[in-house]
Amino acid sequence: PGENETKVNLEELKTSVLYSGPVDPAEWVGLRKSYSLLVYLRNNLLMLAILAFEVTIYRHQEYYRCRNNLTAPVTKTIFHDITRAHLDDGLVNCVKYFINYFFYKFGLESSFMLVTSVPLPCLFVHVRMKCTFKKPFHKQRKAIAEIWPKYCCFLACIITFQYFLCIGIPPAPYYPWRSGNANFNSNIIKWLYFPDFIVRPNPVFLVYDFMLLLCASLQRQTFEDENKAAVRIMAGDNVEICMNLDAASFSQHNPVPDFIHCR
Repeated sequence: PGENETKVNLEELKTSVLYSGPVDPAEWVGLRKSYSLLVYLRNNLLMLAILAFEVTIYRHQEYYRCRNNLTAPVTKTIFHDITRAHLDDGLVNCVKYFINYFFYKFGLESSFMLVTSVPLPCLFVHVRMKCTFKKPFHKQRKAIAEIWPKYCCFLACIITFQYFLCIGIPPAPYYPWRSGNANFNSNIIKWLYFPDFIVRPNPVFLVYDFMLLLCASLQRQTFEDENKAAVRIMAGDNVEICMNLDAASFSQHNPVPDFIHCR
């Protein structure tokens, strides 16, 4: 940029990608010259190895069941003989049950807690908070399950949008928020998660958003499993119990043994 085309000082301008060294436009599309092909492809080879290992395990399990005339378990759990009836039999069975069905019971609460703990420097942070808390949080579980697929789609679109923000545009003179008429400094650009050649968006934040999307996707699968009778028999149901019941008469409406008001 010219002398009066930007408000960036000279020292900060020297840290820009455009002026710190030669610019290779091929890197913008993901092409980078590497002297060792194995180093360049090691992450892709690792992903292929993990996928091949997963497919091998599933094929081996399917072959073993077909050979021994066994049926596949209803739920994909570790301890297949542990059900809701074993939850109160002891500490060991309780731990086994929650290893199997912790997310089935507390996945929705975990998703809401993860929203508040994930760092969100994106411009749409207030939109995500509004869609997460104001709409579903005060509704019943059935109403939350109806709008949860839209919430997962919203998170997927946000992560895709943030990914394109990290990539930015091809090497150009400067962005509009770096012009002389824009009142933006580096801290504001970093907080708004704008693409920039001086203060690049931190792609590590996408890992946190991916974990949030993963948790929301698992909860969507949980909502679908709640409608299956076989899963409800094994893991128990998630039907809400009225919170206005008296504590002394609560055991009349709750099938779970009462260890508080049993005396």
